[in-house]
Amino acid sequence: MDSFKKLEIWFLTGSQHLYGQETLNKVADNAQHIVHLLKNNLPIQLVFKPVLKSSEEIYQLILDANYNTDCIGIITWMHTFSPSKMWINGLKILQKPLCHLHTQFNRDIPWNDIDMDFMNLNQSAHGDREFGYILSRMKIPRKVIVGHWQNERVSSQINDWTRAILGWHDLQNAKFVRFGDNMRQVAVTEGDKVEAQITFGFQVNTHGIGDLVSEIDQVKASEIDDLCEVYNQEYHLTSSLSINGTHYNSLREAAKIELGLTNFLTKGQYKGFTTTFEDLHGLTQLPGISVQRLMQKGFGFGAEGDWKTAALLRAMKTMSIGLAGGNSFMEDYTYHFEPNNEMVLGAHMLEICPSIAHEKPSCEIHPLGIGGKSDPVRLVFNVEGGKALNASLIDLGHRFRLLVNEVEAVTPLHTLPKLPVARVLWKPQPDMETACAAWLLAGGAHHTVYSQNISTETLQDFAEVAGIELALIHKEMGNLSHFKNELRQNEASFK
Repeated sequence: MDSFKKLEIWFLTGSQHLYGQETLNKVADNAQHIVHLLKNNLPIQLVFKPVLKSSEEIYQLILDANYNTDCIGIITWMHTFSPSKMWINGLKILQKPLCHLHTQFNRDIPWNDIDMDFMNLNQSAHGDREFGYILSRMKIPRKVIVGHWQNERVSSQINDWTRAILGWHDLQNAKFVRFGDNMRQVAVTEGDKVEAQITFGFQVNTHGIGDLVSEIDQVKASEIDDLCEVYNQEYHLTSSLSINGTHYNSLREAAKIELGLTNFLTKGQYKGFTTTFEDLHGLTQLPGISVQRLMQKGFGFGAEGDWKTAALLRAMKTMSIGLAGGNSFMEDYTYHFEPNNEMVLGAHMLEICPSIAHEKPSCEIHPLGIGGKSDPVRLVFNVEGGKALNASLIDLGHRFRLLVNEVEAVTPLHTLPKLPVARVLWKPQPDMETACAAWLLAGGAHHTVYSQNISTETLQDFAEVAGIELALIHKEMGNLSHFKNELRQNEASFK
């Protein structure tokens, strides 16, 4: 994901010719000072642009932003009063996400020295209101952030928004491949791929499993040897998977699948993929460790043909660049209903990303009761406790909903010696009963993206840019009646 380093957000400062060049020079200096501080906290470049003083300058700069492939969004700030009719033609053509920063250069009023020169220079309090009006009048979607630019909260909110539009940008023209179809008879993993491309910008293409098998068959033995040694270095290999072990050939087959799958995705420029255990013709084992490792490298994934989760996982991995912790495909698997200690055990039969692992994973081989293939190799590990969230992208038929449940992960209390899968325990917020009922009422899927490092605000910003609903289940949500009303109101709003 090194290609993201060249991406930019443009910082646009509004003013006008009324105040004279000396004032405009101070406006530019102050704006550059703000940019210099804020850019240190962002995962991509924040670029100062010359102060905008006329309709022509605004139109040209927004036109440039639209056509600049490195620019993924703009931040606007009105240092002085900037008559908003100057902004209309530019805003009419704006195609990039917008964040309206409502701040001012000085933090405090200089009580003993304030004069009209100071007042003419520092007019954000009403200059941004003028700009906010025209944005509302023109129904321009935007993020609004209020506070002094040196405030840590303001910096954090800008960071969240930046990560949201980074994920959005990555989905534009992205390609995801489905190997085979959705799991038969399952509803929630289906969806309208055309509408998804219209809404989110990514496309989903299907390839028969034979196309993947053909790529796997071209892998060289020396490449397999090298990857098996990587496995040996990065994981605790069980004895049967060691070079002299009884299942070493299974490890080699898993490595061969990973290499072939990697080559297929790379050649096709795919950013994610799906598999299904109901379509494995030509494979010796269901992909396990290969899927886990590809997720860790940044690819999106969804099991049983779930392309919506694959796309969401890729977007969230992009959003999290540079942050500690990880993001993984996840499934609510089973419940712990102990009174006052209710929890969810999240897992999947094979495919959990080691980016969320608490310790060095164990590389193991175990039987799998579905798929009808040889025993698959997989990574087994626990996930540490801490704040996290689960997110699910749902196709409601006429629109999409992004459903988020904030959770508190719990460090496993037991070793689970007979459960040979990666797993995580969490307590859903606000409590098990309310959270699960709300999830069901919202039509949430059984597949999610589990995140240790993406904030709820980032996903709210992402939903805003995409123009879709975000339904949030969280600690302060109140009772289910309020949540039901919110869903009804959202249905009317997004209809």
